[in-house]
Amino acid sequence: MTDAPRTHCELAIVGGGPAGLAAAALAAELGVETILFDEQPTPGGQIYRNIEANSRKHDALSNILGADYAKGLALVERFRRSGAAYEPLSAVWQVSAAGKLGVSRKGRAYLTRAGRVILATGAMERPVPIPGWTLPGVMGAGAAQTLMKASGLVPEEPTVIAGSGPLAYLVALQLMKAGAPLSAVIDTSQKGLFETGFAALPVLSGFGRDLLKGLSWMAALRKARIPVFSGRNLAVEGISRVEAVSFETRGKRQRLSASLLLLHEGVVPNNQITASLRCRHVWDTAQMAWRPWTDEWGATSTELVAVAGDGAGISGARAAAHRGRLAALDAACRIGRISRAERDERALPERRHLQREARFRAFLDSTYCPTEAVRRLADEAIACRCEEVTAGELRAFVAEGFTDINQLKSFSRCGMGQCQGRMCGGTVARVLAQSLETDMETVGYYRLRPPVKPLPVAQLAELGNAERDLRPSPLGVDGDPSQRV
Repeated sequence: MTDAPRTHCELAIVGGGPAGLAAAALAAELGVETILFDEQPTPGGQIYRNIEANSRKHDALSNILGADYAKGLALVERFRRSGAAYEPLSAVWQVSAAGKLGVSRKGRAYLTRAGRVILATGAMERPVPIPGWTLPGVMGAGAAQTLMKASGLVPEEPTVIAGSGPLAYLVALQLMKAGAPLSAVIDTSQKGLFETGFAALPVLSGFGRDLLKGLSWMAALRKARIPVFSGRNLAVEGISRVEAVSFETRGKRQRLSASLLLLHEGVVPNNQITASLRCRHVWDTAQMAWRPWTDEWGATSTELVAVAGDGAGISGARAAAHRGRLAALDAACRIGRISRAERDERALPERRHLQREARFRAFLDSTYCPTEAVRRLADEAIACRCEEVTAGELRAFVAEGFTDINQLKSFSRCGMGQCQGRMCGGTVARVLAQSLETDMETVGYYRLRPPVKPLPVAQLAELGNAERDLRPSPLGVDGDPSQRV
């Protein structure tokens, strides 16, 4: 880490999670001049947040976070030894097709030019826009877990976890062990793990330990007498903050008092940068999300840019590290540090691991459909929380003839708030698709422009090493979702 901005490098990596750490470590070991830019103060990403400090403590929190979390320490230690440069607390607000990165760090913005860029921006929790989801006291289950990893914070008020997927149960178990007043878990998945897991055993050879782990989380909650409901059609009740959550179960409406509601309906690729680059994207029907198109090395349709890890499609932390190493091998080959034959030889074990992980990911995708996140929104439900645009207002615009997602953005201001569309892009597209009775691929996605992260005007005005670029904005390519009408 240095105080002077780095103005150039051979390889820039954005994101310090498993994919970014694995890519940076291997690239540096192969002799590539590598810089890893990360928004967090220490490496690990969201999945291994604060792993170095927590591993040194050997306290109750380390035991609660578990063995899978502890495995992240090896990735971090290899990265630390590799010689790769590390720029923590750095927000990358722009990546250009020419390999220029806009970075904001310590209150100062600057530009860095890279010969190649690997985006390891990971995933974000899928927004769950149920009625009342913007009330204080509603947050993501993953966000609650992040607070526990980063600061040891645990809820002190009655808490309900609702959603679908392994993380909902894992967070429930961890909070229960940490002494949080967990009132209930509402499982919104369509089928139970017992039913789907045993049915899928013939194709899940080698994953018995993972299946048993998930079942053991459920058993531990039941043993602790934490109520687990199968629920649908969630709604948050409250005036100035969460007071209760209601849902349908067994044909009846049930209501649970709660001061904190943690929602989770899976994660989606964090692809704001590739969208702003107008890269080709594909709609992933199984994961119900857009992801950038990539080749077998993670290279995108933009020549200098690759994507590794969950940013290229959700595959999990184990697979993310392998995908990071594949992207690093390709970068080292393109830069001239290794031959094509060496690249291909080194890639073989990574590909074998990825093929194995793909079978379990397909099982998870088919088991945990995000039903609550994709159901039809009530007119009064807020679709864009930054600009407070409701689903009903969007439908009114559609009825007036605004049938393009970027028209809706222009006239309603949805997607123009601080999150720059990260939270509402999928929701607004779904409202449009349902109104037009068409599919998500047809309606496309927002046309994003830099900065993709909030940047003070003062920093932009004082940009020290900017060059005037009079070239027109890049034209859309085939597969750019913002070009759909």
